[in-house]
Amino acid sequence: MLSTMRTLLLLGAGLLVVACGDAGSADGAASVAQNRGVTDNEIILGVATDLSGPTAIWGVGATNAARMRFDQANAAGGVHGRQIRYVVEDTSYQIPRAISAANKLINRDNILAMVLAVGTPINNAVMPIQFEANVPNLFPISGGRQMVEPFHPLKFTQRGIYYDEVRASVKYFFEVKGKHTACVIYQDTDYGAEILAGAEDQLAEMGKTLAAVSSHKPTDTEFTAAILRLKKADCDLVLMGTVHRDTILVLDTARKMGWQGVDWVGNNAVYAQVIADQESGQGFYSFVHMARLYADDEMSDEVRAWWDEYIERYDEEPGLAAMEGYRAADLTVEALRRAGRDLTTLGLVQAMESITDYTDIFGYSVSFGPDKHSGATESVLSQVRDGRWVKLEEAISY
Repeated sequence: MLSTMRTLLLLGAGLLVVACGDAGSADGAASVAQNRGVTDNEIILGVATDLSGPTAIWGVGATNAARMRFDQANAAGGVHGRQIRYVVEDTSYQIPRAISAANKLINRDNILAMVLAVGTPINNAVMPIQFEANVPNLFPISGGRQMVEPFHPLKFTQRGIYYDEVRASVKYFFEVKGKHTACVIYQDTDYGAEILAGAEDQLAEMGKTLAAVSSHKPTDTEFTAAILRLKKADCDLVLMGTVHRDTILVLDTARKMGWQGVDWVGNNAVYAQVIADQESGQGFYSFVHMARLYADDEMSDEVRAWWDEYIERYDEEPGLAAMEGYRAADLTVEALRRAGRDLTTLGLVQAMESITDYTDIFGYSVSFGPDKHSGATESVLSQVRDGRWVKLEEAISY
């Protein structure tokens, strides 16, 4: 199956060469470089992301940091003489808007690749459109299994997979923390379904089942009945398939009801300072692929310079979304550099696959290969303590 997909991509690249002209001539060689999203002077990248909806913290922080890295590359002369143009469209985390934005990016802006699209349901809706147009999906801000499964030559991710993180958390909290009754509260979306599936599958392997489950729409704001259901089931571990707003509302409701003795566990999607700022967020756990920084943390000179530049540009401290966005942009710049002047989609994919020993400025490593497009190699368990995220353990798995 993998070789078949790769062959199709190679055929697509070959057809592009034929359409562009005779690659054996000087003019033909120049034409080959004129791939989608590539001109003599520009490389056009894009993203359909959330700048105003429930996951805007991720969309804004990631695109801000990506712009910063692309601007740094442009200021240094670009990549092989080309400037990077990054076109950003707001989806508000709504699928119809995401499809409209993707069509605009692909058909009007003629982007080479989508970089840092936010949200599992958004990516799932847009990827078929992208792939039909031969547009890679680079480093989506989603831990859904669909970001890497089934394998596709145009899929690359740099973060952990929700399903794996949830399975690891169930195993860890039962075996290490002594929990015995698990429940799930989740958004009725593709993302939420990943959380539910991970919990169910890990419990089944351990000979157990969920005591209670509650689902809700991303726009719901009332959770009293849901919390009563979970509390009645005597849960002492609740796995959460939520994002920022509904996480806060759920935790606030539980606190107001005086429910204690339960551990609440999230994932990358809820790893943000806005959660740590809440009184109800104290003690909340999250599995993530990299731990965020604080101003008083010890930093290398390179990271401190990045930190200061981000604040100067955007008048706020960078969070995990900014770290992830910067790394994604840096990986993209590195792949563009490796792909060479005669840049094509195929060349970009092969260049990305050649990145096998990358470590970002924050000290975290990712690696790729011809049959390995999921780059994350580390997992971190963090907890909110005294208004900040504290890293507890690394490399937890199931």
